[in-house]
Amino acid sequence: MEKTIEMKGIDLGSFFGPADTNLKLIENNFSSTIIVRGSVIKIIGDEKEISAINQIFHEMAATLNEKGSLGKSDVETLLTFNTTVLNSSTNDPDNIIHYGRKGSISPRTKGQKKYVDTVKNNDIVFSTGPAGTGKTFIAVAFAVAALDNHEVDKIVLCRPAVEAGESLGFLPGDLKEKIDPYLTPLYDALGEMLNYEKLKPLLANNTIEIIPLAYMRGRTLNNAFMILDEAQNASSVQMKMFLTRLGVNSKTIITGDVTQTDLPKKLESGLIQVLNLLKGIDGIGFCELSSKDIVRHKLVKDIIKAYDEGKN
Repeated sequence: MEKTIEMKGIDLGSFFGPADTNLKLIENNFSSTIIVRGSVIKIIGDEKEISAINQIFHEMAATLNEKGSLGKSDVETLLTFNTTVLNSSTNDPDNIIHYGRKGSISPRTKGQKKYVDTVKNNDIVFSTGPAGTGKTFIAVAFAVAALDNHEVDKIVLCRPAVEAGESLGFLPGDLKEKIDPYLTPLYDALGEMLNYEKLKPLLANNTIEIIPLAYMRGRTLNNAFMILDEAQNASSVQMKMFLTRLGVNSKTIITGDVTQTDLPKKLESGLIQVLNLLKGIDGIGFCELSSKDIVRHKLVKDIIKAYDEGKN
């Protein structure tokens, strides 16, 4: 049996170690043949060994991204505990989206797994569901992975600046200071994946843009990964405007919770409209997450359930 894996977005020199020390450690502990060509690794051998080696390589990458280095002792530890690593279902290497600064990012529920598969197979994806289901976090992970792997040149993250209980006019500060609070969840998600030293220049040179939805008007974005968060608060006109910004070799994920619309009653949510309007178009995928997919504090699931029951 053989398996080919690609270690994208990884510093291969640090990964394999000086004079391939880390690679030789793996080879000395298994009878399988390991062939390396750039970032592509081919493993030939017994199925069980291949699975173990595959898992260890991905855990090595997670360690490297988390610590910024990967020493001989790190690899020896992973080899010692490879049986434990193999039993981890949440870090299946085939499901890993990105190696963030706190470790590998992968789906943790069946709904999230469907979400990940939908993104892999479509250029436009609509992800809906309640708070805490990972809609935004997974979308940002895909965008950062695409940038790290040189699949895109730019990431654009945006949200509608819709008032939810507070008026922008009454908030202190200039326009940027008034709008930034709406964009904080996007900054938070990026901070989970990139060290500040790496994130700061990407924001400064606009490789990563975090902007209000209105700032997308008139643009065409090629080789970009676009995310529209809180899309239930986009009007029909805004949704059409956003979707038609998509350029050559670009992907987009639109996330939202259709039960939490803050638009004035006279305005129809562009997200609710588009869920029916665009169904059946090849290249556009839809994924609906539920309370079963909530991965925040266990009380969040109970809170959402209580509110849902209170509406009935």
